[in-house]
Amino acid sequence: MKTNGDRDTRFRAATRVFTAPRAQDGDGVDLRRAFPGATMTDLDPFLLLDQMGPMDVAPGEARGFPPHPHRGFETVTYLLSGEFQHRDSWGNHGLLRPGDVQWMTAGSGLVHSELPGENFVRDGGRLHGFQLWINLPRKDKMVRPRYQDTPAQRIPVARSEDGSATVKVIAGESLGTKGVIETRIPILYLHVTLEPGAGFTQQVPRTQNAFAFVIEGEGDFAGSRASQYQVALFDRSSDAVRVVNSGKTSLSFLLIAGEPIGEPVARYGPFVMNSREEVLQAVEDYRDGKMGILDQVQANG
Repeated sequence: MKTNGDRDTRFRAATRVFTAPRAQDGDGVDLRRAFPGATMTDLDPFLLLDQMGPMDVAPGEARGFPPHPHRGFETVTYLLSGEFQHRDSWGNHGLLRPGDVQWMTAGSGLVHSELPGENFVRDGGRLHGFQLWINLPRKDKMVRPRYQDTPAQRIPVARSEDGSATVKVIAGESLGTKGVIETRIPILYLHVTLEPGAGFTQQVPRTQNAFAFVIEGEGDFAGSRASQYQVALFDRSSDAVRVVNSGKTSLSFLLIAGEPIGEPVARYGPFVMNSREEVLQAVEDYRDGKMGILDQVQANG
């Protein structure tokens, strides 16, 4: 394995590798919170990455996220297994199944819930997925809320010529395949699977921040080894990221990149604005019901 002193300068280097610590949120959902935390608070434009589970849920045991507000950013939920029913204070609702993606632009604000679907509550099963928070630029903070609920069958899948690399293109472009989800700023969101010995190169403009989260396996991330539940943070020295599966089993990881917004961030729980005054206004608007109201009965359908 190359060291930072003799690495291939055609590719970005992994400047930091760390393990996402265990956490818990919502109604007893076990997490691995990559950030924010002691190691990294954020990575412009990204505010949070949680791995939900994997955790086994018994029949009749509901685990999820009861009603809570958002304003000023986007949430991206990508489900690998399990089932989530989402509802919001403006009457929107839908069901996420394995492989589905929900790209929610909270914008001016809403109250929503993410709770297990009826079948999952009845039968139980394994819950596993990810939620990513993406900041919105000042001009888009108060846009009308929007959902892009994208079922698994609409998420494009790209493969290398020899079939050793498979890429689900949630946003952006990889191996000549473009994602179908619209983003307000340039975002790359890939789920990559590599067979043992396989390599993968992804073009990422050096103006963008980029990181990887290892779901399963282990590999060489631009000269640094990373394994399950670890985050590899890349520098911006090149326009390409290189990952090689140096293990004996398949390597599965998320590769995420985005163009920094470069604006002040004022953050208080579920509200992300540009100033303290705007955050206080968000809290007041929520308390006054201006983001709508979603009680527990409505959330459960």
